[in-house]
Amino acid sequence: MATITFIGLGNMGGPMASNLLKAGHDVTVFDLSKDAVAALVSEGAKTADTAHNAVKGAECVISMLPAGQHVEAVYLGDDGLLAHLPEGTLVVDSSTIASETSRSVAEQAKAKNIPFIDAPVSGGVGGAKAGALTFICGGDEETFNKAKPILEAMGKNIFLAGESGAGQIAKICNNMLLAVLMAGTSEALALGVKNGLDPAVLSEIMKQSSGGNWALNGYNPWPGVMEGVPASREYEGGFLVNLMNKDLGLAFDNAVKNHASIPMGSLARNLYELHAGQGNGALDFSSIQRLYTPE
Repeated sequence: MATITFIGLGNMGGPMASNLLKAGHDVTVFDLSKDAVAALVSEGAKTADTAHNAVKGAECVISMLPAGQHVEAVYLGDDGLLAHLPEGTLVVDSSTIASETSRSVAEQAKAKNIPFIDAPVSGGVGGAKAGALTFICGGDEETFNKAKPILEAMGKNIFLAGESGAGQIAKICNNMLLAVLMAGTSEALALGVKNGLDPAVLSEIMKQSSGGNWALNGYNPWPGVMEGVPASREYEGGFLVNLMNKDLGLAFDNAVKNHASIPMGSLARNLYELHAGQGNGALDFSSIQRLYTPE
């Protein structure tokens, strides 16, 4: 078992750290939310008053942070963790950020002989709680193999996408497709209901037909059709619209830099920005259904 420090205990990070504890790892946690820290301490985690103190003695540091600026603030600069971690400390950043930021952190970690991989995740809060996440990693194979046994306590599918930053590229491609699928599924359900169809029956029909997709199979956006998903609890919890917007923005920026055409991704980004602008940013991304079925 490893001695691990986990930084960032939000909707995803909290359950991930919890699964590390359940697997028997020695876990120290750090977050600015006292409630989030207290919840993990009640499960057996240790904590510290600063991130620097939290990583003392850690064999592995895992972070799950909101955006690139937070990752840079934690790791880079004279007061960043890379300036103080011992050589050989494994660092895994599971934040979803720009690939350029991940590469920059990886380069500076390598200069200090600190193995680093970017390892953004897919699977949502449900996957985080169930220990069934998909980890999409970028880095060298040796570091990936070192991290994999730890990641297996939190996920079922663990991929090495390529060199540093590749995990971030694969993640934004996946989330762009997810946004397109969720918006299209919501649109189709709304059209069917407008014509008098039962959304549950229509969902089953499409699941078994050529329109079947992940949203229909495990994350239905229509309220009351599927138990245990955000749509059946007023779209609370889950993967926030604001975070989907962030990821779609990363995909758009990358497409501009690489002269790639993403007409469907651009439309999904506009739809989610419109939805967020109507006061839905803190709801789960499946609440895009409300854009087609306004109350």
